Amino acid sequence: MRGPVAGNGRPPLEVDREVPGLLVKFGDYPLHHGGVGAVRSLGRLGVPMYAITEDPYTPAAASRYLRRAFVWPTSGTEEPARLVDGLLRIGRRIGRPAVLVPTDEEAAVVLAEHQEALAGPFLLPRVEASLPRRLASKQGLHELCLEHGIPTPATAFPLSYADVVAFAETARFPVVAKNREAFLRRARPAVCGTTRIATRQGLLGLARDWGERPGVILQEYLPREHAEDWIVHAYFDRDATPLAMFTGVKVRSWPPHAGMTAHAYVVDNPELADLAARFIKQIGFTGIIDLDLRYDRRDGRYKLLDFNPRMGAQFRLFENESGVDVVRAMHLDLTGRPVPEGEQRAGHRYVVENIDLPALLAYRRSGRTTPHAPPRASGTELAWFAGDDPLPFLTMLARCVRPGARHVYQLWRANRRTGKTRSGG
Repeated sequence: MRGPVAGNGRPPLEVDREVPGLLVKFGDYPLHHGGVGAVRSLGRLGVPMYAITEDPYTPAAASRYLRRAFVWPTSGTEEPARLVDGLLRIGRRIGRPAVLVPTDEEAAVVLAEHQEALAGPFLLPRVEASLPRRLASKQGLHELCLEHGIPTPATAFPLSYADVVAFAETARFPVVAKNREAFLRRARPAVCGTTRIATRQGLLGLARDWGERPGVILQEYLPREHAEDWIVHAYFDRDATPLAMFTGVKVRSWPPHAGMTAHAYVVDNPELADLAARFIKQIGFTGIIDLDLRYDRRDGRYKLLDFNPRMGAQFRLFENESGVDVVRAMHLDLTGRPVPEGEQRAGHRYVVENIDLPALLAYRRSGRTTPHAPPRASGTELAWFAGDDPLPFLTMLARCVRPGARHVYQLWRANRRTGKTRSGG
């Protein structure tokens, strides 16, 4: 069945409204604007939308476009078999095959590694089972980059406290620490997301809490005065061919300079799109990708920092002239519909209301600029507020006070202990 006509005089997307979508998330992060965006994106086309939520009062659960929230609190540390059983139970309750939309690395890994068991009640990209886990692993990604000639920052993988001490003797500070693996970042996080460490003493102080086998990587820091942050979102079919490809530049993030995108613009970058397409073709990935890269002006190369084998939280920044974003592209492709081509909306911007204001204040103090950002936006997509769906925004406001205060306290503690700037995401 065809969906409704797209806005702005565009031809209709050939969406199948008989096939629902199910938002899959494992872990406790109720304030997730990407999930709200996915519910709205397909829901506005008439696709019945379902979501796994932590409780009945999350922003996604409040959306007018959500048919039903399946309340299932998870931590992301459960045994995969338990998670698969839970998904199969939800599939039986939906009663017809649904397209799965993972919102975190743990979900993407579980879906890939158990795709045979899930392929009956669900529709999902068929990908090499081990690939998403390897891509979600900082060490696995680094090894793949080296194998395929993709630039990436210099990285060390300490296996003991002694390795950290040896690294600190010769490292050029600041350095960046990241949790090494999906799942372990939830069960035994060594750092609270991507963490910039300013001094040798700060590194050794943190490392004392990492145990006998530190679950971290230590990475070269690319100075912000010599770098610019870029993002790539795309959907690739079973032949690793891009059916939707988008590039943009990140203006602000929160926490500052390495965290979640708070403000970004769509900017055409054919070189970056070619780099991403070549890498995906080489590794044979199928599905949605969200890449973070940093352009290093010192050597003129784009260095891949993170590869998220799933929908990114800011994916609604990107839509082509035919009204296709990566989530719509996946639904169209998996239901056998053509994915219309079109140029991306260059100059469009994306703003995450609850984190962009503190990010703006932090960036003004730092004096950092983004040369490739357009002087003015051609249009704006807000992460939370939508005139046709206001309740998620109001729910976010009601719920964000306590987590926001807790996060500010965590940043204060981190700065006090080590003199570094910590970022999550």
